[in-house]
Amino acid sequence: MLKYHIQTSGRSLHAQEIDFNDIRTTLQALYAIYDNCNSLHTNAYDEAITTPTEESVRRAMAIQLIINRELGLAKNENPLQGSFIIEELTDLVEAAVLAEFDKINERGGVLGAMETMYQRNKIQEESMYYEMLKHTGEYPIIGVNTFLSSKGSPTVIPQEVIRSTTEEKEFQITMLNELKAGNIDKGQEMLAKIQQVAIHNGNIFEALMETVKYCSLGQITNALFEVGGQYRRNM
Repeated sequence: MLKYHIQTSGRSLHAQEIDFNDIRTTLQALYAIYDNCNSLHTNAYDEAITTPTEESVRRAMAIQLIINRELGLAKNENPLQGSFIIEELTDLVEAAVLAEFDKINERGGVLGAMETMYQRNKIQEESMYYEMLKHTGEYPIIGVNTFLSSKGSPTVIPQEVIRSTTEEKEFQITMLNELKAGNIDKGQEMLAKIQQVAIHNGNIFEALMETVKYCSLGQITNALFEVGGQYRRNM
């Protein structure tokens, strides 16, 4: 009844010994697949330093394929069920999630918590805590703060950062202009419709699925700003 997506941890990708990132992602993918997730995104090993290449994306996809097609254990749904450590960790995660829901609820729900920057501060605090553990060595990361290579596991600097070509940029601009020019009347009609859906607290996602056929992301965003305002966090 609950369909869910999992993405492997970008936080665990490091610019030192970047080849090790595939190993980390493989183990994280095992967690996800053994937990019977419906959708899985495996990070490319070079995302720590640049936009993924075709080669690194293929390797990331191969991780899922090898687990599902070669390893064999994934043929059995939830193969770790009944394991003491897995059941114990599941209970601990569930308790932590419910406790977090209570904290958000005490702050007036998601919107109330946003006004006091609760979520933002929480993310920053967790990030700083992780960095502290990494730099002190309390949390060992192979090739980053422990078991360094004879060269000291230097940070990998990308030879070239992938960027769109001038032709690709011009193509996108042309396509955007043609989308607007070809749907002047229909586009305005759909924008007005999605504004009404928003005002009446309807299903915006359903309306979006039709609106994007005739309008750009910028047009839709501005239309929703007109009726709902633009969020500005407190400083």
